[in-house]
Amino acid sequence: MAATVLDGATTPSVATDPIIEVENLTMRFRSKRSETVALDDVSLTVRAGEFVTIAGPSGCGKSTLLKLVAGLTPGFEGKVHLYGAPVTRPQRDIGFAFQRSALLEWRGVRKNILLQAEMRGMDRRLAQRRADHLIELTGLTGFEKALPHELSGGMQQRVALCRALLHEPRVLLMDEPFGALDALTREQMNVEMNRIWRETGTTVVLVTHSVPEAVYLGSRIVVMSPRPGRIVETLEPGLPDERDYGTTLRDPRFTRAAERIRGLLGATHTPE
Repeated sequence: MAATVLDGATTPSVATDPIIEVENLTMRFRSKRSETVALDDVSLTVRAGEFVTIAGPSGCGKSTLLKLVAGLTPGFEGKVHLYGAPVTRPQRDIGFAFQRSALLEWRGVRKNILLQAEMRGMDRRLAQRRADHLIELTGLTGFEKALPHELSGGMQQRVALCRALLHEPRVLLMDEPFGALDALTREQMNVEMNRIWRETGTTVVLVTHSVPEAVYLGSRIVVMSPRPGRIVETLEPGLPDERDYGTTLRDPRFTRAAERIRGLLGATHTPE
């Protein structure tokens, strides 16, 4: 499906190499009593360097789509390719940020981040240098030994983000990682996420219920229907890569994209 470029928008420059390719994807969950179609005939291409946000109502298959790309859910119909190869098993060369930070309560910030290195058998010195860089990048300097209960929700999510980025994945999948945060902290995390994306060059796919978050972060926005999840439309708001929060929210391009998404969701009778 071709992306809709809104009036007045300019398409940002993005590398053209496809890094995620989903074609005619259908996912059914079967039990003894029933069958649920979570995704129906979904096709999507994500190119290297893009920040793609996926917006839609609860239960529309957004999280399922991420798990299929990550190779965490078998039994789908259609094709899922990552880095040009079919996804047939859990993928190690990605980062995944979940809805909860899932930090180990007995480990400090730095040790929670380095858990990724231990699980992957990374070189210790390289991992430590990388962890220190990410701690600085995400504003966690001075909290290296702090335990999770000593951190705010936003800081916990920063630690989880560092952990997901420790092995320098080319692709970062994010499943509603800021949904449990208060509104102000969520805005701050959106600003940080935009900066981290620009500075690392990582390809990001993020699912969200929030229309403002989808528009603020996305270089492309995928709007999904209620279950069975289908792609209703893909939008290119044409905002610059570097985005100041207050200025961006007043940008006519932001307003047009947000109104279009709300209209699409309203047209499918989904709650805001």
